[in-house]
Amino acid sequence: MNVHHLELFYYVARHGGISAAARQIPYGIQQPAISLQIMQLEDALATTLFHRRPFQLTPTGETLFRFIEPFFGGLGEVERVLRGGAAPRLRIGCPETVQREYLPAVLRALRKRIPGLQFSLVSGRLEQIEQRLLAQDIDVGISALIGKRPEGVKEQELIRLPMALAVPEKSGFSAAEKILERDRIDVPLVSLPASEPMCRLFQQELRKRSLEWPASLELGSLELVSRYVAEGYGVGLTVDSPALHAEGVRLLPLADFPKVPFGIIWMGSLSSAGDHLVEAARAVALRMMGQ
Repeated sequence: MNVHHLELFYYVARHGGISAAARQIPYGIQQPAISLQIMQLEDALATTLFHRRPFQLTPTGETLFRFIEPFFGGLGEVERVLRGGAAPRLRIGCPETVQREYLPAVLRALRKRIPGLQFSLVSGRLEQIEQRLLAQDIDVGISALIGKRPEGVKEQELIRLPMALAVPEKSGFSAAEKILERDRIDVPLVSLPASEPMCRLFQQELRKRSLEWPASLELGSLELVSRYVAEGYGVGLTVDSPALHAEGVRLLPLADFPKVPFGIIWMGSLSSAGDHLVEAARAVALRMMGQ
């Protein structure tokens, strides 16, 4: 018997079906692949292990599950024992803008909750973070979230950030609408790279309004966007949070634009450290927005 096939059968039997197992297996595997490998296990044993609709283990399936459950079900406890009380570790992936402007406060709060916590960081766009999760290179990702997650990747939204335009404090612009109502928007747009979720949402909304306003300056952080705006290089696309911006900048809310969903993604079940990360991340996000 193939040990990997037995592991897949353990999840199917424990969670009551292939689709439920796919949501719980702590690494990326699609339902068709699970089905195929379970059938290979049944062929190797020359028996049926469970009925599909409705789900029910056969007597042979129940016997096999009782045999393998103590091993696969006890792996978490074995890991804890083998670690010998070593400090918990968390592998985190997030875009560089999150690392600069958000994550330090989250990690400070997290270390107060879990003294001795060790962590590693990798940077990347949302799609790259999702692929790292599927490859089990990281435990959690923190990012703005748009679109649909790959199968097996779970998400929890923390907060929705309203977008705003940043203008120089002495600018004559009194509202975002005064800029967007122009037939041709000729003021330079300063923003994060076009691949960032916030920029994609902004451009999608502009297209719905039959507007064109490509970025003239793409910068690596909201702090840089704010600084370039304060120096008079254009109007910045940012989030409506005064705490993130330099002196000499005024924010014009984009009240009727979609808010940017911001959250955490992971696979399988979150560890205790992961649960604390969610709590700390939500608290910091609310403080940033003055809530």
